[in-house]
Amino acid sequence: MVIHCTSDAGGRPPRAAAHRPEKKAAAREGEGGDRSGGGGSVAGSAQLSAAGAMGGEAEAGERQLGRVLSFGIPDTALGLVMGYVEDPWDRDAISLVCRHWCRVDELSRKHVTVAMAYSTTPERLFRRFPCLESLKLKAKPRAAMFNLISDDWGGSASPWIRQLSATFHFLKKLHLRRMIVSDDDISVLVRAKAHMLVSLKLDRCSGFSTPSLALVARSCKKLETLFLEESAIAEKENDEWIRELATNNSVLETLNFFLTDLRASPEHLTLLVRNCQRLKTLKISECFMPDLTGLFRIAQTLQEFAGGSFEEPDQQVVNRNYENYYFPPSLHRLSLLYMGTNDLQILFPYSAALKKLDLQFAFLNTEDHCQIVQRCPNLETLEARDVIGDRGLQVVAQTCKKLQRLRVERGDDDHGGLEDEQGRISQVGVMAVAQGCPELTYWAIHVSDITNAALEAVGTFSRNLNDFRLVLLDREAHITELPLDNGVRALLRGCTKLRRFAFYVRAGVLTDVGLGYVGEFSKGIRYMLLGNVGESDNGILQLSRGCPSLQKLELRGCLFSEHALAVAALQLKSLRYLWVQGYRSSPTGAGLMAMVRPFWNIEFIVPDQDGPCPDFRKQILAYYSLAGRRTDCPPSVIPLYPAF
Repeated sequence: MVIHCTSDAGGRPPRAAAHRPEKKAAAREGEGGDRSGGGGSVAGSAQLSAAGAMGGEAEAGERQLGRVLSFGIPDTALGLVMGYVEDPWDRDAISLVCRHWCRVDELSRKHVTVAMAYSTTPERLFRRFPCLESLKLKAKPRAAMFNLISDDWGGSASPWIRQLSATFHFLKKLHLRRMIVSDDDISVLVRAKAHMLVSLKLDRCSGFSTPSLALVARSCKKLETLFLEESAIAEKENDEWIRELATNNSVLETLNFFLTDLRASPEHLTLLVRNCQRLKTLKISECFMPDLTGLFRIAQTLQEFAGGSFEEPDQQVVNRNYENYYFPPSLHRLSLLYMGTNDLQILFPYSAALKKLDLQFAFLNTEDHCQIVQRCPNLETLEARDVIGDRGLQVVAQTCKKLQRLRVERGDDDHGGLEDEQGRISQVGVMAVAQGCPELTYWAIHVSDITNAALEAVGTFSRNLNDFRLVLLDREAHITELPLDNGVRALLRGCTKLRRFAFYVRAGVLTDVGLGYVGEFSKGIRYMLLGNVGESDNGILQLSRGCPSLQKLELRGCLFSEHALAVAALQLKSLRYLWVQGYRSSPTGAGLMAMVRPFWNIEFIVPDQDGPCPDFRKQILAYYSLAGRRTDCPPSVIPLYPAF
């Protein structure tokens, strides 16, 4: 349900529990809720209780099976073999064989991801995996990243950090995502784990300040990774924490505070690079690029850099000369802030060596994108705004034959006049990339227009895709072709490796028939986001008759009824997590009660507004949980089940 290990890829439920939600929840100790990716695990104690419920004959049979399957394999050898099994779903299957193998899995599992913090408890997790060395923990729903969830929703890391500090004696790596982490939490963690912590990631977190970062820098001398990207951090001591890190740590390999409000002086950054000889990734906030020339000349091991800043395009340029600018030869991944047309020359000498280029925060027009992309034949990752246009994507298709990841975000419509008539993406650009970049595995794109033929081209040529996300913008009053049912069918039939699929469009683009195709041809998809799709309840019901592997479903603006959503949740046998914004609600929410089952939490999320709430703003969140009802619900979260 929620625990998944080793990777963030989604997976299948155990066959034995595939059609019994209550047994499925009990069979996965420490799980429940969102399994957006990665494999589950099985609890020894819950497995014992399930066997006991089947009677003595089943228990005896299980013991006999365990003896047969383990015969001739010493525990040491079995543990070594399991050490080479990294796929979380394979580990999941192994732990289901017998209690003995489940126990070996418990003792040999090194990494676990808990995709919904309220789906289990840290005590339960420790009982299941006492030897964990690495833990990734998520709390707030993804919707929080788009300000669709109120700030007081919850997601405190305190109970987890206190238990982790007290009992997880082998923990060396901790990744917290979308959680509230206080200064006290960091203090507790440092006191317990400073001597062994090698990786700390506070990913889109909030609640802490720079003195806590200074404490980490002074105390965690084995720290190799400090990740703070997009976190909301209170700055109280300027960048003193960077100086502490530079003077107390010589093994740091990754420092990331990209897209934060933290300030960083060139002097302290240069000191950090000089003292941390292993530094490979440096992602910082705004810092004037000409002031970093000394840093780059001594950063001979640096492979990735993000941040810095150039002058605004409308500011007066004074003595800006990049002829002697220097990047180390090892640098292959770049993301530069506020780069304008006159600054492009800084990249030209190094373009051929670049493997990743992020232009999302650059002030470039369509022609600028074409100029730089055509000099980057070895790109594997490209991120940009839709100002790149169809013409820019055609250049990408002609030049970047090694491209594996492409992300095109929506640009600001009125920002700097850059979104000109060329700065729009349609079926032309999509078809060009599909035909020209066959190695793509990840593709997220915002388009102004799209056709069935373009989606069919993706299904025909992009056979390696495992993650595809398309957003149809509302800039154009007229869409060339409606509906897109046949195009979606062709895409899903062709892209058989897809595990994550998002299709956020406009009313009329995907009908009930199209939702039926989604259900029929989404055999391996584990995460799905759909927006403004369907015509009636029949659409979601048709979808729910398929999608055998779907574990996490997010719906926006679809306006299905409560009863249809409840029936769909029951029919999707692998579903662990459901988030909906916009549905036809009843005064009491009684229709949602049809999805009630053991270990299944249902919550109503009140939008952050005054007065009556329209249907398109109402939210529900439902997920498997072995922790029971939340005990820290704010006024904006109303538990529907369990009610007490």
